[in-house]
Amino acid sequence: MTDAKTILFVALPYSVHTARWVAQLHEQGYELHLFPSIVTPVHPKLTNITVHYGWHKQYLTDTCPHQANITFWLERLISIVLRRCANNLLLAWRGRQLATLIQRLQPDIVHAMEIQAAGYLTLNAKKHLTDFPSWIMTIWGSDIYWFGRFAAHKEKIRQVLSQCDYFFCECQRDKQLATAFGFNKTVLPILPATGGFDLASLAHQRHAIPPSKRNVIALKGYQHWVGRALVALQALELCLDELQGYQIIIYSATPNVIKAAHLFTQKTGIPTKIIPNNSPHADILAVHEVARLSIALSLSDGLSNAMLEAMAMGSFPVQTCTSCADEWIEHGVSGAIVPVDNPEIVAMWIRKALTDDELVNRAAAINWQTALDRLDSTALTQQAIDIYKTIKSQ
Repeated sequence: MTDAKTILFVALPYSVHTARWVAQLHEQGYELHLFPSIVTPVHPKLTNITVHYGWHKQYLTDTCPHQANITFWLERLISIVLRRCANNLLLAWRGRQLATLIQRLQPDIVHAMEIQAAGYLTLNAKKHLTDFPSWIMTIWGSDIYWFGRFAAHKEKIRQVLSQCDYFFCECQRDKQLATAFGFNKTVLPILPATGGFDLASLAHQRHAIPPSKRNVIALKGYQHWVGRALVALQALELCLDELQGYQIIIYSATPNVIKAAHLFTQKTGIPTKIIPNNSPHADILAVHEVARLSIALSLSDGLSNAMLEAMAMGSFPVQTCTSCADEWIEHGVSGAIVPVDNPEIVAMWIRKALTDDELVNRAAAINWQTALDRLDSTALTQQAIDIYKTIKSQ
């Protein structure tokens, strides 16, 4: 057994979470490869890695444009057709492609990030091989907490957790859920999956305006299978008498939320601003930097990045109880943990945050210390590197 040198990621190529995690391993002596769990273009921040789609590959660097050639579009078309015909056909086709790549590369580690696409795909590939590398399974957000409730996913999740060698997650809740689903091998240290923040560079920004002097309310604008931004807009309307002089800035907005925001402004006169969905991460942090409170509501989540961003930038987080918020903030002290489907209770905490200067200022100080202790990117990067050093090639 020797130290692992070649890592093959199986992950969502368009995800900034994939890009941020991989970036931690740059210049660490690893040979990095990615097999996309879904055939899509890659995120522009994903660099210094070789991407294998099946029929072609491309080495991405900081200066290499992320081009999708004719071969890529043909493979993407086939994947779309197979998915519409039957997901099992797509899984079988992509599983064989992944198995072939593993045979050719002989990676020391296969690291699958997110279960429903990458985990199921890696499980399928393993069925085709008698000798399989060490397999790390990272779960994101709702992988077990949400999908583990449905019969169509329960058995697949159990199979993945019975076949992987290492388990990595962002909170104690998901560690306990994995154990309940039968995982009994090595649990890796619990870390944020996106690598934390450069706190030294953010310190001046987040301290520039005390939270009690800020006049912005930040809102994560997801309204889809789990996102519930429309509930937040309902809650804000219930606080109309306290919103005069405030602006609501919405990021990651889905089309229905954009429409609802326009109607909200027409009805109430409270200005709303939509941040484009392709905005750099720095622009999202800048929203929290000027926000008195930041709201993120969802039916299911893991460790909410919106909450961590708010904590790092001094905004009072209003986060649903369906995440791992209780492992990071104290309800009523350093944030508010609210039910997802009760706009009245959400409104109560919005009012509290808008009217209690001492609360938001004290919460900002507490959360900054938490960020220093748990969200410094330099420390988290080293911990991520140490994880791979503990894993030996088989």
